[in-house]
Amino acid sequence: MTLPQAPARRRSGAGRYAFLALTCLLVLVFTSLGLWQVQRRAWKLDLIARVDARIHAPPAAAPGPADWQGVSAGDDEYRRVAMQGRYLDAPETLAMAVTERGPGFWVLAPFRTEAGFTVLVNRGFVPDVRRGPDERRKAAGDETRVVGLLRLSKPGGGFLRANDPAAGRWYSRDVAAIAQERGLGEVAPYFVDADAASEPGPLPQGGMTQVIFRNTHLVYALTWFCLALMSAAAAAYLVRARPDEPPAA
Repeated sequence: MTLPQAPARRRSGAGRYAFLALTCLLVLVFTSLGLWQVQRRAWKLDLIARVDARIHAPPAAAPGPADWQGVSAGDDEYRRVAMQGRYLDAPETLAMAVTERGPGFWVLAPFRTEAGFTVLVNRGFVPDVRRGPDERRKAAGDETRVVGLLRLSKPGGGFLRANDPAAGRWYSRDVAAIAQERGLGEVAPYFVDADAASEPGPLPQGGMTQVIFRNTHLVYALTWFCLALMSAAAAAYLVRARPDEPPAA
């Protein structure tokens, strides 16, 4: 009388072992993803520490033409640099900015160093209602010293918005494109965010660089490890269950 039930029991056992194999695979996958996030967190913490050290280090000389090819995000972004020279008597460029003080513009001006090369300097922030050149201190004139943070060029534009040089709309600080549009010739492949002391103001307001690194790797790691534990619990249940006992829903 029990013979007709054998095929169904075999099918049930095969499904059980397939589900067990799947849960074991999920344990491996979720654990690997959790460990990867732990490694990413260690990398991010190291990056934050290195950038913090650069920001608070004594200013070094801004890289000259001989060093431009070696300038990189990993080694130079947010380095504190200093330059002696003069702002050129040339039109400034306004690039869109969203800051803790609201929307407005970064004021970018060409700076000729005493070493003979040109660097775009982000003099600081101006609100939209005070974007006119008469609203801010004139930069061109006497020799001055600029101290700030080295930033790499941001080509292309902002999110879903491309720079439009012909219309004077800049959504990112694209050094090469700005230099070409302004006829500045060869400029450094980076710009410098001037600090507050370099721009006595009141406008533009220097020293408003936001250094923010998103670090949610610990949350992701805990999520993956929890999923791995849940998968391991399901696998343990299947191992302990009787062959004719259906797996948990």
